[in-house]
This record gives sequence, C-alpha cells and structure tokens, in this order.
Amino acid sequence: MLRAPMSLAEVHDLPAWRRPEALLYLMAAAMPLSFATWSALLNNFVIEVAAFTGREIGWLHTVREIPGFLAIGVILILLVMREQVLALVALALLGAASGVTAWFPSFTGILVCTLLSSIGFHYFETVNQSLQLQWIDKDRAPILLGRIMAVGAGASLAAYGAIVALWEALGLDYNTVYLASGGLTLAIVLVAALAYPQFENPHPQHKHMVLRRRYWLYYALQFMAGARRQIFVVFAGFMMVERFGMKVGEMTALLLVNYLINMAIAPAMGRALGRYGERNVMGFEYVGLTLVFLAYGGLYWFGWGIVVAGGLYILDQLFFALSFALRTYFQKIADPRDIAPTAAVAFTINHIAAVFLPAALGYLWARSPDHVFVLGAGMALVAFGLICLIPRHPAPGNETLFSRALPQPAE
Repeated sequence: MLRAPMSLAEVHDLPAWRRPEALLYLMAAAMPLSFATWSALLNNFVIEVAAFTGREIGWLHTVREIPGFLAIGVILILLVMREQVLALVALALLGAASGVTAWFPSFTGILVCTLLSSIGFHYFETVNQSLQLQWIDKDRAPILLGRIMAVGAGASLAAYGAIVALWEALGLDYNTVYLASGGLTLAIVLVAALAYPQFENPHPQHKHMVLRRRYWLYYALQFMAGARRQIFVVFAGFMMVERFGMKVGEMTALLLVNYLINMAIAPAMGRALGRYGERNVMGFEYVGLTLVFLAYGGLYWFGWGIVVAGGLYILDQLFFALSFALRTYFQKIADPRDIAPTAAVAFTINHIAAVFLPAALGYLWARSPDHVFVLGAGMALVAFGLICLIPRHPAPGNETLFSRALPQPAE
C-alpha cells in the first residue's frame, strides 16, 4: 500500500482484474462474508445464548448504529489516510470483530463486539460509496452499481448457502461459523492490499465538512432511509424468530432465497434506474414498502402464517435493494469535490434516527409489535412525498422541482 498512486487515466494499462472496478467488486464480496453471516446468526444467537428480549435487541442495534452516526469522523481520518487504505482497514476491523463474536456470549460482550464490527462496517461503507461515485462514470453508474450489488448478494448467498448446507450436517456452532466468515474477510483484505495499486481519485476531495443548502433533499431522503432501515434490520428478522420460532437453518434459508433473487435481478434494477430515473425507481420502492409494512401488521391483526411472513420479508429486502438510486441521484447533483465529505455527512444523517429508534421502538415492540410496522408505513409515505420533489433529470442547479424557481449563484 506504499506504492506511488496511479491516476485513473493510467489504469487501462493494467489487466482487468487489477483495475478500480475489479477492486470495488472484491470489496463488495468481502464485506457481506462477515456482515451477512453475523446478521444471519444474530437473532438466533442472542435469543438462544444470551436470552435477549425486544428490549435488549433494541439496545444492541442502537449501539450498532452509533458508529454510523459518527461517520462524519471519516473526514478527520482522511486528513492522514487515503480513502482506499481506510476502506481496507475498516474491512479488516469488521472481519476481526465479527469473527470473535461468539467468544463473548454476554450482553456486554455482544455489545462491545457489535460496536467494533459496526465501526468497521460503517466506516467502510462511507468510504466505499465515495470511491464508487468517484471511480465510476455517471453514465455507467446505474449499471455498474447494480453489478456491484449483485456481487455483494452473491457473497451473501455463498455465506448463507454454506450455513444452510453445513450447519446441521457438520454440527457447526456459532463460534466456528463466526471465525470462518471473519477469517475470509481478512484474507480478502490482505489480497486487496497486496495486489492493487493506490488509485488517484480524479477530483481532489475537500478535507472539511460539507453542508450545502442545495443538497437538502438528499439529506432528507438519507434521514428517512435510515429510519426505514431500522424497521427491517432490527424488527423484521427478530419477528421471524420470536413469533414463528424459525431456527438457524430456516432463517438462513430465507435469507439465501432473498439474496439469490437479489443477485439475479440487481443488474436489471440498475438498467431500470438508467431508463426510468431516480424519482420513478425510488417512488416505486417506497410505495412497495408502505404496503409491505402494513402487511407486516396484518400478521398480527389477521393471524397470517409463516409463508406470508416469509414472502413479505423477501419483498422487503428486494425493495431495500433499490436504495442505490439515492446514490446516483447525489452523483448527478454533486460537485465532484464534495463526494467524500458529503458521504460522511450523509451517513451521519442516515443514522440520526438509527441511534434512538431501535431502543425506543424496542419498548413499543414489547407492548404492540404491530404498531412498530404501522409507524414504518408512515415513514415510507413521508419518504414518498419527498421523492416526488426529485426532477426527472437531476443535475447541479436542478436538484429539486423548486430549484429552477430559485435564483442561482453566478458562474
């Protein structure tokens, strides 16, 4: 990692597997090996080993989201470390902390491991999204981001498939699986550090916090995306285990189906984004999410069974996969020099709700789980209203439907 930086204009002299796009694919595969495994086992692990209830799982996810709220600290780290290096360091922390999770099967121990792995995950995601927007041309972004998502889904699929196939056949335990997944992430980080040159970003990034009034809609959508995500990440999976008693193999099989579908259709999602634009794609996403959240409530109101619950869980994840449309919206409206600092700011905004919602909703869950999903439907409707403000062709100076009516700064 100490080699002289290589400009993106020179990368065509490299073999395809050593170019920036290939590195993005490799990192996209490395992250889910740890994170997807941790997520797949988490609800069963904390219920079976640590006897968690809705209150403890709420606090766990609140702690997990604190590093996301503090992602703005990436700006300070980038004063002394290149983005590419930080991405790999963060990936290594994610792999190491996830790998030792089962060594500390207490509430405090799980919280500490979760906090460390979350620092790695959120700092990696912050920098990774910045690198994607800097290394990929705007015209190719929807298709390539769809492919990158498909690679991540494929890595998750491999992790889930291994758990489903081997958990009972080999009598695996939580410690073995966590160590294996974390170790694979660390191995990929080592390859990425040794095999790839340092790539020089085409536009020097601002090294200070960037908050611009013309990005206000992007900030608002980030906030709503963070709030909506908590309903799925924290409570949808927990419901499948608590209400329907799903075992490790069953829960992982559901996630496997989820990612198999994602891997197959993510490139098509990218093509749809390029054809129909961010407003239409995100509008479709949030209308679908509103209906899914209301149907989650129906599981409690009408006593629907596990088949319906599993179908809703898959639909929820599919709609979540469309979230990269928000990234391309920002790429179209942003000053290229703002990408890295704004990625950090956006991650912090995205996690404002994440810091307090899991714990607060954990108490609501203990009394009325269906009300949590009704609240999620309301969040999705608010986000849909904001999405309607996105113009058909967003660009600098045309960030929202109101932009053309506002005075623009002189060039």
